Amino acid sequence: MNSQPGIWMIGDLQGCYQPLHELLTHPEISSDPDAQFWFAGDLVNRGPDSLATLKTVMALGDRAISVLGNHDLNLLAVAAGVRKQSKSDTLDDILNAPDAQEMLDWLRHCPLAHYEHNHLLVHAGVLPKWNVEKTLKLASEVETALRGPDWKILLSKMYGNEPVHWKDEYEGSKRLRVIINALTRMRMCDSHGHMEFSHKDAPINNGRIMPWFDVPNRAIKNETIVFGHWSTLGLMIRPDVICLDSGCIWGRQLTAMRLQDHKLVQIACHQYRTPHQP
Repeated sequence: MNSQPGIWMIGDLQGCYQPLHELLTHPEISSDPDAQFWFAGDLVNRGPDSLATLKTVMALGDRAISVLGNHDLNLLAVAAGVRKQSKSDTLDDILNAPDAQEMLDWLRHCPLAHYEHNHLLVHAGVLPKWNVEKTLKLASEVETALRGPDWKILLSKMYGNEPVHWKDEYEGSKRLRVIINALTRMRMCDSHGHMEFSHKDAPINNGRIMPWFDVPNRAIKNETIVFGHWSTLGLMIRPDVICLDSGCIWGRQLTAMRLQDHKLVQIACHQYRTPHQP
């Protein structure tokens, strides 16, 4: 390690405050007071304490960058009145907080993609035909809309699985939906790089469908894509892709990896295991 502050890349939190607290106070991390943190999205929902989790990340100020995940967008959609909570949502503590608007505004200003030190951070994935420059440009289109006065309209039109592939000529809600789905929901693609949403379990590659990062001839070759979102994939470390979703909410681990040397810190999350979970 050099004298530069460490950058710790952290997997999905999903409202699990206690493991986050243990992670941030871990000697390997807390010994660096200038450490920076990259969160792979899904800060909230399903876990028992979304409010404390979100406030903790916000309190890190400029030391933290979090990309938006599908659960973060779901919180915004519920707050905007364009989507009803599901039975598994645990968002009331945020929605009923006196400073709810401040937290929602903070989330609306989070990016969908972040690039630095040859690493591209997104929540779910990157369409195979997109390079880093295009990914950041398209992410910024959604970010601009989400930060603008018509952000509720964007959220009301973002749901749906179509289109499953990208065309530069797409406009309006269709264009933004493809970008959001790729960056926050995608797991599998077909051999042409078209998104396939029915398979959510552990990855398979049968020649017909495969993980988005295994589609042949991906445009991003010399940079590392860091993502979460896929607990059934779990921790995966390759030169080209790193998955940090190690299933904290399902009773496994919360994972942090230091960008500079791939040092791992993992916190056990057995308290979240339920009888029907492995």
